[in-house]
Amino acid sequence: MGGVSRPSRVLLVFLDGVGVGPDDAEVNPFVHAADRLPTLVRSMGDDVPTLERPLVSGPSGLSFPLAATLDVEGTPQSGTGQVALLTGENAAELFGGHFGPWTPVRLRPLLEERSVLRLAADAGRTVAFANAYPRGWPGPAGGRRLAGPPLAARAAGLLDRHEEALGRGEAVASEILNDGWRRHLGHASLPEVTAKQAGTNLARIAGDADLTLFAHYATDSAGHAQDMDRAVAALERVDAFLEGVLSALDPDTLLLVASDHGNLEDVRTGHTRNPALGMAVGPGAEAAEGLRDLRDVTPFVLRMLGVGE
Repeated sequence: MGGVSRPSRVLLVFLDGVGVGPDDAEVNPFVHAADRLPTLVRSMGDDVPTLERPLVSGPSGLSFPLAATLDVEGTPQSGTGQVALLTGENAAELFGGHFGPWTPVRLRPLLEERSVLRLAADAGRTVAFANAYPRGWPGPAGGRRLAGPPLAARAAGLLDRHEEALGRGEAVASEILNDGWRRHLGHASLPEVTAKQAGTNLARIAGDADLTLFAHYATDSAGHAQDMDRAVAALERVDAFLEGVLSALDPDTLLLVASDHGNLEDVRTGHTRNPALGMAVGPGAEAAEGLRDLRDVTPFVLRMLGVGE
């Protein structure tokens, strides 16, 4: 690794629809509410990355831009962006354009066979998907409206955390809080958790695997609302969540945060062509400064785990 510290484990946290935005408090919720996001700011290098200064490095963390356009015309979307992030392949080019929000059916075999989860597991590393999904998801018909992370996890044999695990704190809801499971899925007996408690749970899960993936999508939904208060609230939830993660994470674990496209960082519009946000905290974080676009994330994670050497 040429002098770069190597972690014992990697925790990959995916945030949907979070980019690097303008240095303008009127439109960018990161800038607007920086004083209310202490963990995020500290983890991003003790400053807010912007289009004017996209790479920020500090003693507590590093933030870096990940080009999401993949050299393809149009506006980046979740479906192809998530496949690119999780496989290292140019999904938009392979598909013939950006596509979303769901994983294109034609790209599912690539995601299922070549995801970072599958590649790490095939190399003998222990791998975990921390998200809880209802037992039997997505049903006998399979469904077409499926996001990339659970598809990759299912193909790797990792879609194994259900309501019981969520109740024991051995899984994390995609929304971070258990509210959706309690109100909409009929699991009113599940305990209420704070975002910080959910982060602590994720850190504990990550301590039992070489590679752990957690995916959060509410940031993209908040971006589509084009409302500053909702955008800030979404970031405050992530901030408290990461506070919990970092308070309990093994110091030998690299926390890597990455998104698939821009959206939340500019409340004037929906998806953007801005770089997706990347963040790294812990051993090996300094090496993340060399990441340039979505395709770099999977090879980087595998290098950190010593896969392919």
